[in-house]
Amino acid sequence: MPSLPVPPHFDPERVSEVWPVRYEERAADAERWVAEHDLRPAREDGVSVCLVCVDVQNTFCLPEFELYVRGRTGTGAVDDNRRLCEFIYRNLDVITQIVPTLDTHMAMQIFHSIWLVDEEGNHPAPYTIVTVQDVFDGRWRPNPDVVRALGLDEEYVRRYLIHYVQRLARGGKYALTIWPYHAMLGGIGHALVPAVEEAIFFHGIARSSQPDFRVKGNNPLTEHYSILGPEVVDDQRGNAIGEKNRPLIEKLLAFDAVVIAGQAKSHCVAWTIDDLLTGITAVDRSLAEKVYLLEDCTSSVVVPGVVDWTEDADAAFQRFAAAGMHVVRSTQPIDTWLGPRAARV
Repeated sequence: MPSLPVPPHFDPERVSEVWPVRYEERAADAERWVAEHDLRPAREDGVSVCLVCVDVQNTFCLPEFELYVRGRTGTGAVDDNRRLCEFIYRNLDVITQIVPTLDTHMAMQIFHSIWLVDEEGNHPAPYTIVTVQDVFDGRWRPNPDVVRALGLDEEYVRRYLIHYVQRLARGGKYALTIWPYHAMLGGIGHALVPAVEEAIFFHGIARSSQPDFRVKGNNPLTEHYSILGPEVVDDQRGNAIGEKNRPLIEKLLAFDAVVIAGQAKSHCVAWTIDDLLTGITAVDRSLAEKVYLLEDCTSSVVVPGVVDWTEDADAAFQRFAAAGMHVVRSTQPIDTWLGPRAARV
């Protein structure tokens, strides 16, 4: 059988807008959709498929919000989410569970301007790259007011900042980046894009499948691009400040297929995939073949005249493909990815 049609309630022209999801109406629509298309509960799926939606939040996906992922086209995340919604609806009968991730921050975190000051007490501007040399030279230092507000020891945090930027450099990570305040807990920017939220809700009702929401990024001492672990997991004394999310890695690898989409390709998506690949390598390299990357449902961070991480993201995806993962498009019939086992019956 061909893919399912897109339900009539979906309006592709509203993907770039903020609006309330009408849950009762969508639930009733989903029940009717089940009857019309003879949908079965997800627990009956012969082939289990997990869709990971990385940080599909207003803060990253809508043009008027703080850290809009425009890509090189200028409409990157909006176009990505239009395709992502259609992908969910057309494959409603194949997707077993959706795992949405939520980047979650407060003001006083190491990658926000307030955390650092120069000799005159000025904060770094958004998108400032803080290098190891900057920290050694004292160009940027921890803000003592923030350190005290969080109940931390000033000398500890000073030494930790040196350790942190060195660890990023040694680990092949991006240098410490000062991001605009974004994904603020309790704010509108933190919420999922309404059109995507609606699609996830509709899927949950139609397939009797509870989405598995995952929160990340609220540790003040580290960036946390990947849902599977923070950028730095220990301090200069060897004490743990975070850890890899091994239970989630194990959960994802228990599915027959894992499909990954979201924002941004250059950061949270890339590092999530990288951590998953590391977890796969530790178990069985052949498991990489069950991972599918929706290349047309993700874009890179581009700030014209400031930064453009497109080439870094593309290189990462080439590396993932070389490891055995599949780079696919949302418009391809899902049966062609997964083979005859996933054929609709």
